[in-house]
Amino acid sequence: MYAPGGGRRNEKMTYRGRFAPTPSGPLHFGSVVAALGSWLDARAHGGEWHLRIDDLDPPRVAEGAERGIVETLERLGLTWDGPVVRQSDRAEAYADALSQLARRAHLYRCTCSRRAIAEAGLPGIEGPRYPGTCRRRADVYPGPGSWRIEVSHAVVAFDDLLQGPVTQDLETAVGDFVVRRSDGVHAYHLACVVDDAAAGFTHVVRGADLIDSTPRQIFLQRLLGLPDPVYLHLPVAVDTMGHKLSKQTLAAPVSMDPPSATLAMAAAFLGHAPPSDLAAAPPADLLAWAVRQWDRSLLPRVRTAPLPHGKALHPL
Repeated sequence: MYAPGGGRRNEKMTYRGRFAPTPSGPLHFGSVVAALGSWLDARAHGGEWHLRIDDLDPPRVAEGAERGIVETLERLGLTWDGPVVRQSDRAEAYADALSQLARRAHLYRCTCSRRAIAEAGLPGIEGPRYPGTCRRRADVYPGPGSWRIEVSHAVVAFDDLLQGPVTQDLETAVGDFVVRRSDGVHAYHLACVVDDAAAGFTHVVRGADLIDSTPRQIFLQRLLGLPDPVYLHLPVAVDTMGHKLSKQTLAAPVSMDPPSATLAMAAAFLGHAPPSDLAAAPPADLLAWAVRQWDRSLLPRVRTAPLPHGKALHPL
């Protein structure tokens, strides 16, 4: 049921990119890598760079985190265009998109518990895969339920600017996925697609930890008749155990003293090591150098890479 519609954007269009952190805590080194890489790709191509706060999920929002993210970006010199957009202000747009999907008969209500899905024993790329139980039911049991979208026979392929060709059979990889949770919160994939299209983003440059999510987002773009952005998935910084830096792995906030040292380390991680004298220069000087030097062919073509100097759990 892979519906046509939408389509890949022409790279010659005016470049509009974004950084969309979740305010679950302060920025760590991996976050800075994603921010810097997306900022440099936008600026090197004469484009805009916008900031969106993905505060869609209330339990994941930490008090003061948004303010800390904004202040960190400002100190690093990663200026953005236009106002900051917050997903918490966009519920009406997500509801409209959900209604469009419902009218096209792609949605169904699901009352399956996580335990029931796990007991079905179907492996997926993110753990147990949904077996389609409620899709086959004539009547859904009463009680709280989520809304899932059917992905029967949907195979999505795209060419990532760094990672190369990616193909995913949604049915065997993730199964019918949730677009609105049982608590009424719209799912990340739907919100991301709606927001990217509304802002006219032509390029999505982000960490490769999200590359397996991209086919689901492209699937939704096509069903909603939205254009596909151009994707570039940067390598993700991992600790000595191979774990992605995150709040769960106790990744420390980046130190901002001096800011250019953090920028220099992030640029080197992305294959653009600056001259040593720029590590102590004002951020604007280092960033100006990096914009001039930016070359996608220098980016490491891997999904994960170890932290420089093994600094897995310590401030930079």
